[in-house]
Amino acid sequence: MASLQGLKVVDFSQMMTGPFATQMLRDFGAEVVKVEPPEGDPFIRSGESTVGGLGVFYVSINRGKDVLRRDLKQEAAREEILALLKDADVVIENFRAGVTRKLGIDYDTICRANPRIIYCSIGGFEDEANRMRPALDQIVQAESGLMQLTGTRETGPLKTGFPLTDLLAGLYATIGVLNALYHRERTGQGQFVSLSMMGCAVHSLVPRDVYYSVTRQMPPLSGNEHWDIVPNNVYRASDGKGIMIITINDKFWRVLVEALGAPELAEDSRYATKSARLAHRAQVDAALQRIFSRRPAAEWEHILRPAGAIFGVVRTWDEVIGQGGLMRHLVCEGEVDAGGRFEFIRNPIRFSSGAPEVPAQVQNHDARR
Repeated sequence: MASLQGLKVVDFSQMMTGPFATQMLRDFGAEVVKVEPPEGDPFIRSGESTVGGLGVFYVSINRGKDVLRRDLKQEAAREEILALLKDADVVIENFRAGVTRKLGIDYDTICRANPRIIYCSIGGFEDEANRMRPALDQIVQAESGLMQLTGTRETGPLKTGFPLTDLLAGLYATIGVLNALYHRERTGQGQFVSLSMMGCAVHSLVPRDVYYSVTRQMPPLSGNEHWDIVPNNVYRASDGKGIMIITINDKFWRVLVEALGAPELAEDSRYATKSARLAHRAQVDAALQRIFSRRPAAEWEHILRPAGAIFGVVRTWDEVIGQGGLMRHLVCEGEVDAGGRFEFIRNPIRFSSGAPEVPAQVQNHDARR
C-alpha cells in the first residue's frame, strides 16, 4: 500500500535523524530526493563495512531515494534545487542553526515560492546556549538524562546499545510531518515544523516524568533489575542462556513459581507479597537462579509459555533475524545499484488493505535530473 504515493519529499538531512524520517516516508510510497554535498552524506564513509562502495549505515536508511549531489554554495546548484522545491510537498533538514539561511534553503525562502510546503527542521538542542553545538546520539543521551536510567551501580550511567535519540528524533519528525500534511489537507496551509533531539529524548522519559514530579527522585541505577518490582531480572539457564523474568504483581509471582515447580515460594512470608519481595530482593534472585540453573532455556520456554508467565529468552541476532530466526519474515534483500547485495529489516507496520511497498535499491551515484 503506497499511501503516500504522489508526495514529493526533498531531504537535505544527513547522517541518521532526518534520513531515518524520510526512509519512513519513502517506505509508504513518497518520492524522496536526497540532496547531498558533492562528497556525499558523511554516513557514506561511516563504519568499517561497506556494500557496493557505500557504508552499511548509509545503506540501511537510504533505500529507494533519488540522490542529487550538489554544492549549494554555488548559484547554479542553488537555482536548480529551488526549482525542484517549487512543487515539493515536504522538506526535511537537520543542519545547525543558521546553515539553511546561508545556503538559501531556509523556510522563509522556500515558503515564498511554495506556500504549501511542509518544512521540518530537526535540531540538536533547543536552548540558546547549546543550539549551535553539534549533537550526536550519545551526547544527547548524556545531556537528556536518559543515561541515568541505564547501567548499574558498578558501571555507572551507560548509553543504550543502539542510537536511541537519533531514531526517536526521526520518528517524531515523521509524526510531525504527517500531522502537518493532514492539517494542510484540511486548510490548504503549509507550515514550519521544528523539533530537537534533546526534546524528543526528554519526552521519552515518560512515565518517569510523573514519578519524578511526585518524588523528586530518580530511580537508582539497577541494570536489569527494577527499583519497584521483584523479580525483574535475568537468570541463567543450565546452558548459559539468559531468561528475563518479570512479575508485576502477586498474581504473576504465583503463576511463575507454580510453573517452576516451587509453589512453596508463593506461601513463604518473605516472598508472598510485593513489599516482602522488595525487602528480600537478594534472596528472591538467589532462589530463582538456583531453579533456572537446573534446565536449559529451551525447556524453560516450553514450561513458562503455556503457564502464562511473563518472561523472555535473551536472544542473539542470529536467533531473531538470522536464517530460521523468530522475526526472519521481516528481512528483505536489497542491492546497491553499483553492485553489492545486503539484507535489511522492512517496516513492520501492516495494513488491512494492501501491503506497503518495500524500496530495496540504494543509489551510489548522482541522479542527474
